[in-house]
Amino acid sequence: MARKLGRTTDQRKALLRGLATDLIIHERLETTEAKAKELRSVVDKMITLGKRGDLHARRQAESFLYKAEANENEDALQKLFNDIATRYEDRQGGYTRVLKLGPRRGDGAAMAIIELV
Repeated sequence: MARKLGRTTDQRKALLRGLATDLIIHERLETTEAKAKELRSVVDKMITLGKRGDLHARRQAESFLYKAEANENEDALQKLFNDIATRYEDRQGGYTRVLKLGPRRGDGAAMAIIELV
């Protein structure tokens, strides 16, 4: 069963969309351990769509990711399909790594870094 992260369905979906877009752009994020573990499956599915590379896969990924700029001439969707998908074309899943950091100073939440392998 998926983690609910203390949010309603639409809030949870928006959170995961934002985190997935940021992870594709920056390739490394620091967040809570629960969010990182939940984000892992979402990003793996996006990279699998990128590896498929056809028009339907591109439209599916576009409908999920936010339109955020990766750099001055590339957005998150282009980076996913052009850079990240080609990097993992020989790899069968397991595109992300979660590294545990320890408790957050303010509230003691377990923190982690999630990054692309």
